[in-house]
Amino acid sequence: MAALVTRPRRAALAGRLPEAASYAAAGLACAVALLPFFYIVSTSVKETTSLFHYPPDWIPKHFYWGNYTELLFHKPFLRWTFNTLFVATAVTCVKVLFDSMAGYAFARMEFPGKEPLFVIILATLMIPFSTILIPLFFIVRALHLLNTYWALILPPLASPIGIFMMRNFIEGLPQELANAARLDGCSEFEVYRRVFLPLIKPGLVVLGVFVFMTQYTSFLWPLVTVSNDNLRVLTTGISSLKAIFTTDWGLISAAGVLAMIPITVVFLLLQRYFIAGSLAGALKQ
Repeated sequence: MAALVTRPRRAALAGRLPEAASYAAAGLACAVALLPFFYIVSTSVKETTSLFHYPPDWIPKHFYWGNYTELLFHKPFLRWTFNTLFVATAVTCVKVLFDSMAGYAFARMEFPGKEPLFVIILATLMIPFSTILIPLFFIVRALHLLNTYWALILPPLASPIGIFMMRNFIEGLPQELANAARLDGCSEFEVYRRVFLPLIKPGLVVLGVFVFMTQYTSFLWPLVTVSNDNLRVLTTGISSLKAIFTTDWGLISAAGVLAMIPITVVFLLLQRYFIAGSLAGALKQ
């Protein structure tokens, strides 16, 4: 009897081993991913003299908040944060609107040169930004837009990735919806606004999060177009905290921690729509 009882238990345990192994692997991956974040938070509450202790103190014995007070009250960190949020929000709103309209045009409208024009737009995705950096800089300088918000907002609007994403989302919707709306007397713009725009809301959120994160972390273009300290964004502002001979790594770590807060909040607020849109795109494939 004992052998008969232990056999099902062994079988149950053997069946749970793969599940336990998957949970262990997921836990290990999470620990590896979170370790750098834990270290930068720990570094941000340490004095610079205690950063080079060996072995390192992962949990500081005394929390030092001077790095945060230095950033908030003696450095233009809040100004950099405002600049970053303003530029990223402006670019995101304009791109979501224009790219959705262009995506609708390529997906549902017929006009001469539609397919060659879309191929040209896709071909621009293969051009590295570094190859157009200098010509774009000369154009912005000729327009007298250096050290202005326009220099940070206008060039990113030309990225074609959003048109490609919106076209794919709209093509997955039934054509009968547009035909029914046209029979009711709707114009082409009303078909886009009343019929398709509410249905592609998950796709709009995916595009919005993607554009916002891209602009929030942009470094190279703001670096070459803005030298005014009051117009810097977070990436170039934090980089400017590095001195020539000495660097306050505690101050930079505190800046990194504060810079992560807005983008994390945005993603947490929109993650439901982001996941829904990602799954919708995957199912269409």
